Amino acid sequence: MVDTVAGPARITWFPATGTTKTGSARLVLAVSHGAGGGVETRDLRALAAALPAHGVTVALVEQPWRVAGKKVAPAPKTLDAGWRGLWPALTAAGLPVVAGGRSAGARVACRTATELGAHAVLALSFPLHPPGKPEKSRKDELLGSGVPTLVVQGGNDPFGRPAEFPPGEYELTEVPYADHGFAVPKKSGLTEDQAMEILTTAVTGWLSALA
Repeated sequence: MVDTVAGPARITWFPATGTTKTGSARLVLAVSHGAGGGVETRDLRALAAALPAHGVTVALVEQPWRVAGKKVAPAPKTLDAGWRGLWPALTAAGLPVVAGGRSAGARVACRTATELGAHAVLALSFPLHPPGKPEKSRKDELLGSGVPTLVVQGGNDPFGRPAEFPPGEYELTEVPYADHGFAVPKKSGLTEDQAMEILTTAVTGWLSALA
């Protein structure tokens, strides 16, 4: 548990187990949840299971509002304040920290990356716009991260399909047929395990290139 100005937050650690040149973790990937769920989502759990074997310590972050049992996320300003309060605990080991999150958590990571000195940003299911309202674009948050950024986006995400994303200095990986939660329809021929393998393979390769 970590105290922040927005209330107590929780970090669940998945320490690196892989062998690196230094014999220990080479970086920390800190990922937070979205506005509609917690750290039990399929993508966050898949990363926590896959990355430690590659020398990456994963920190799953539960924002204060979620720890408090509230069902509705607060305003972006409060979300950012909670994330800032967590940052010292994430950097305590002295390793580079990649700031990440899914949906609303991805927006927080992008908005605060430069300020906090994040090594990079991982944006899962970045909500480019509200469903059905492409004119209300949040592209400035994504393009303004100021650090190397990877977006992993479902091919059928109503918050922004891959083809809708603007040009910019970031990388984008598509999980075919997937929705905002990376669920894939049975008729697609792609299983959930295969969808998560696409995601974890992309993130693993990207993180390796950062080191």
